[in-house]
Amino acid sequence: MFLPTILLLSIFSILSLVSAPAPPPHYLLSNPQSFSLKYRVPTVHKSAMLARRIVNLSSIATLSTVFPSNPSIEDDFSTLSHPASDLGGAPIGLMDYYASCSPRPYNPTFLAISIATTFRNTRAGSNVTLNLRWHPPPSAPPSDDIYTYSPANMPRFSLVGYIEPIPTSEILSYDVEACFLDRHPDAEAWLPGNKIHQSWWGRLVVKEIYWIGGFGDRAYIGWIPEREWNAVSEDEVAKARLVGEDGYEKYTESIEQEVLEL
Repeated sequence: MFLPTILLLSIFSILSLVSAPAPPPHYLLSNPQSFSLKYRVPTVHKSAMLARRIVNLSSIATLSTVFPSNPSIEDDFSTLSHPASDLGGAPIGLMDYYASCSPRPYNPTFLAISIATTFRNTRAGSNVTLNLRWHPPPSAPPSDDIYTYSPANMPRFSLVGYIEPIPTSEILSYDVEACFLDRHPDAEAWLPGNKIHQSWWGRLVVKEIYWIGGFGDRAYIGWIPEREWNAVSEDEVAKARLVGEDGYEKYTESIEQEVLEL
């Protein structure tokens, strides 16, 4: 008895799919064009787009700085409850407001309060790391897979750089104040010239980006070059979609199915 040719071809196709081994991790991370898309992680540029979208959608981050080893007399740390001499070289991470404003939306804008520890440390020469992670929106569709919205599967990243004052000409030309207050209306009480604290407009000049897109078999993990970060257009940011957003494409649905079947 002979099987029809079409049936034989179908059987051989199924067997080849079942027996095909998964590619090794180093092959997967190389984003090979010739292999099935289900084994490709997002490119560095795609990851930069996603990170820039998180920056645009978020407005609160953790800023990490380092206490100075030799605080100056001019920058009196005696107002702190803990003596600065014990903290020299120690890092500290604190929550702060930021906004993604023109003309450099890739460099987050801050309303810097001079008395705040973060900006005291930057004034003493500390670099800054801004840390963010993606929080799926409340409207995110439900999932039977416990890993879909697992914090370990969510993108998170750090922007490393330094704080610089924003020139007055840019503040006025691009209405930085309105941009910031649109995200943080309560910050009106701390605008420059207020009677509570001395403040000024600054921005984080991003020099290094470290990205963890999620699980390593389906997301890029590594450094994003500064030029790639700056090159992402606002149109790309607007079109990018993150886990839980409407229009998000699940690139690794077939991989997850294989994992569940193991």
